[in-house]
This record gives sequence, C-alpha cells and structure tokens, in this order.
Amino acid sequence: MTVSLYECSIKNYLQTLPGIVGIMDKAEQFCQSRNLNRDELMLERLYPDMWPMSMQLVSVVHHSLGAVKGVIRGEFNPPGKPTDVSFHAMLASLKEAIAELEGYTKEDINRFSGTPVAFRMGDFELPFNAENFILSFSLPNFYFHVTTAYDIFRQKGVPLGKMDYLGAMRITR
Repeated sequence: MTVSLYECSIKNYLQTLPGIVGIMDKAEQFCQSRNLNRDELMLERLYPDMWPMSMQLVSVVHHSLGAVKGVIRGEFNPPGKPTDVSFHAMLASLKEAIAELEGYTKEDINRFSGTPVAFRMGDFELPFNAENFILSFSLPNFYFHVTTAYDIFRQKGVPLGKMDYLGAMRITR
C-alpha cells in the first residue's frame, strides 16, 4: 500500500487537532468548576526554559496548517509570536486550522509530492522534499507540541487520558 502526501499530512493533523480542541474544552470546564482563570493556563510551562502553553498551541497550528501552507509555498519558517495569547484566541486558532485543513482535497495536496520545501530561519536552511518535510520535520514537531500542551494541562490537574490525546483513530471496519 502506498501512503500519499495527503494521508501522511492532512489525515494526521485532522486526527489530532480535534483531540487538542477537546482537551481545551476539558481544560475550560476544569477552570470553571474551580473558579480558575483559563487565560492563566496559557502562561504555564513544564520548565522555566520551555515555551509557555500559548506558544505550544501556536506551534501545533504552525506545524499542521502552517506546514501544509509551507509545502504549497515551498518554504517554511518559524512561527511569529502571537499578539493575543488568551485561551479563547488559542482555541479559535485551533478551530480555524481544522476548518482550513478540511478544505484541502487529496488532489490539492498530492500534486506537491516530491516538490522541494526549504525550512528557513535567517541564513540557516534545511532542504527537503514535501514528503520528507512532513514526515521528518513537521509531524515530529507537531506531536511534540501537542504532547507538551497535553502534559501542561495534566500537570495543572485537568482530568485527561490517553484517549483525549489520540483523537478519532482511523480504524478499519
């Protein structure tokens, strides 16, 4: 069986992104039940030298929707810093990414198979083809930031489990 660029990118992003939205929903309920400020969660981090929750979520969007846009453009760059790091803004950004990713067809994405994609950060550049960019750069970064966000929420006490993280698996029926 051959796996297409669409299947290794869009399908994976659309499995996990709704899961992180569900995690955000549980975090919001958790905050409401304890009279906590949900925006303060966006400042939390696992360790002082790590990015806060808001940048973890920005990176989730950047390494999913942003990665697809990078494949189409042929260039991918680090994310910018958000101007609004509120809980609501982060949740809206995740939902917008889902909606935009759902708009891509297999044909839209698969036509970029084998095309060059460069990761550029200042003068530094890593050359990839589209598949290797997605599989060896985008997806590992995407899952790293999703996992870190999950871990921050768990560390703060949000009741989550593995099924919250996995999202809707693509099982065979």
